[in-house]
Amino acid sequence: MSSRNYDAVLFDLLSALLDSWSLWNVIAGSEELGRRWRAEYLKITYREGAYRAYEELVAESAEAVGLGRGVAGELEARFGELQPWPEAGQVLRELRRAGVRLGVVTNCSERLGRVAAGCVGVEFDVVVTAERAGFYKPDPRPYRLALAELRSAAGRCLFVAGSGYDLVGTARVGLGTYWHNRVGLARPEGAAAPLVETGSLLGLVR
Repeated sequence: MSSRNYDAVLFDLLSALLDSWSLWNVIAGSEELGRRWRAEYLKITYREGAYRAYEELVAESAEAVGLGRGVAGELEARFGELQPWPEAGQVLRELRRAGVRLGVVTNCSERLGRVAAGCVGVEFDVVVTAERAGFYKPDPRPYRLALAELRSAAGRCLFVAGSGYDLVGTARVGLGTYWHNRVGLARPEGAAAPLVETGSLLGLVR
């Protein structure tokens, strides 16, 4: 599989391109608590459906694992500190040079999604947030909105997932999926198998 067989590539933002895990861990006070908080957030977000304030879902997930809702405000204030995975910039620039259109589909508010996209350091053709789409992934609508704005058919676009929950949504719209499983997450029950599962983005350009 090569991304060069596609006209466009869509990315999950907060896990596939950015190491948001490290920031959550720092704010939570430990890797263990950060992982628990993030896992709870993923479960809540991916079962939510219609958009409800992202910041509220982050606070609810923190409260559910005993951290208290206040950490959500700290995370929001520090969103601009998010760092891309080491090879992300190189990979995106190579794709851009090859003429591949680039976009993001992220379960985030519009404001924080724009902040996070800016942390990657590479311009995107399309940034679709859950707030703008009106629904959280894995509902098909965020993916379909991104495809429409990229002017790409699902069969000509590759999706790069960071969480296994995206595998549910991409299967619904016929998007082939490259799972950048950097932190070794388990595939959720009922999720379709990806085309590739790997711990690096480099396979997109090699």
